[in-house]
Amino acid sequence: MANWSDPNPSVGYAPQVDARSAAYDAGLRAYMLSVYNYMASGVLLTGIVAMAFSWGIETSLAAQIFSGGGFLPLAIIFSPLIIVLAMSFGQNRMSTGTLQALYWTYTVLMGLSLSTIFLRYTGTSIAQCFFATAAGFAGLSLWGYTTKKDLSAFGTFLIMGVVGLIVASIINIFMQSDSLSLVISAAGVLLFAGLTAYDTQKIKSMYAYVAGTDMMGKVVIMGALNLYLDFINMFLFLLRLFGSSRD
Repeated sequence: MANWSDPNPSVGYAPQVDARSAAYDAGLRAYMLSVYNYMASGVLLTGIVAMAFSWGIETSLAAQIFSGGGFLPLAIIFSPLIIVLAMSFGQNRMSTGTLQALYWTYTVLMGLSLSTIFLRYTGTSIAQCFFATAAGFAGLSLWGYTTKKDLSAFGTFLIMGVVGLIVASIINIFMQSDSLSLVISAAGVLLFAGLTAYDTQKIKSMYAYVAGTDMMGKVVIMGALNLYLDFINMFLFLLRLFGSSRD
């Protein structure tokens, strides 16, 4: 029989909703923190490897490897691309542990590949561009996380822009145009700035689908990889724009 004397039969329901909401928010924060920890650790590992490979005794070794031709420099340059493609297309078949191993391997190989920037640019300009990228990335990612605006509509535009950027970069290999190189670098900074916000919102939205499932570990790693790529590319394009040559 209904309790007609109860003027508010929903009393007791609101606290349950609040508890579930609080649990969801706590889980989301832990999930995003894991993504950022993986991403930041990957950037740190890449930086350490790059510096170690380009300083001291390793400096002459790095110069010999990248100037001597052969298979090794090509492997260092193209292996990261192969790993990214393998992770992107094979993530559903791979275990979380395999994705973790590939992620750390990728960041190490990127460090080897990026070691040449310490031979081309001054340490001061590298540091300035790195911290500028870090500040910009933090602000853009925070905006992507907190904004109520749906950024999914920009996703196709940004991806098409990246494809156009790749095509223009290939063309400029043959043209060797300084003006086109400047345009490509400026466009690269803007595109990966937009992708930082877009990817952050996309990673956040994925939590609702993978929370409490075996897929969450994989999604964390792939999300970290996306943000890592956004950070590294934004940094490299910024360095090409404002980096000071050692010559």
